[in-house]
Order: sequence, then structure tokens, then C-alpha cells
Amino acid sequence: MKLPEYSLIARDKLTRYLLVSQARGDKSAYLAQVGYTLENAELLLRDLRLQILPLEAQSLESNQFGQNYEIRGTLTGPNGSTLSVRTI
Repeated sequence: MKLPEYSLIARDKLTRYLLVSQARGDKSAYLAQVGYTLENAELLLRDLRLQILPLEAQSLESNQFGQNYEIRGTLTGPNGSTLSVRTI
């Protein structure tokens, strides 16, 4: 299935989790390989909407926050390099 183009991608998830160095489960260094930083978080948000959201989504578990979906794909960053990503 495909998720609606207006699906929520929380900006806080980018600016407080994905693009911030974490002691455990850090994703910021992975995203930095293709040029995403806290300073260009809006670019990552845009690229997720354009490059990942249109791909097929698989339904996962549901919890108190709602239904979760997984999308796997390739994300091309601002420096032209690509990463394989798995989004929830």
C-alpha cells in the first residue's frame, strides 16, 4: 500500500532524534554521509516526502500512538550520494 502524501512526518523526530548524535542507536552519522545535518533538516523532510513516502509501505504493529508502517528505499542526499533506508 502507499501512504497518503499528507502523512505526518514529525519535524521534531528529525531535529531531536535523527539528526542529533545519540549515545545509542545514532542515525545522524549515517545521514551525514549523504549531506544531511541539523542545519538542513527541512531538506531531509522534503526528500523523505519526495523520495521515500511515495514507495510501498508495509503495515507493522499498532500501539497507543497509532498504526506503524515501514518503508524501505534509497535516499539520495544533498551531496548526490545514496543510502539505503528503512523508515517507520
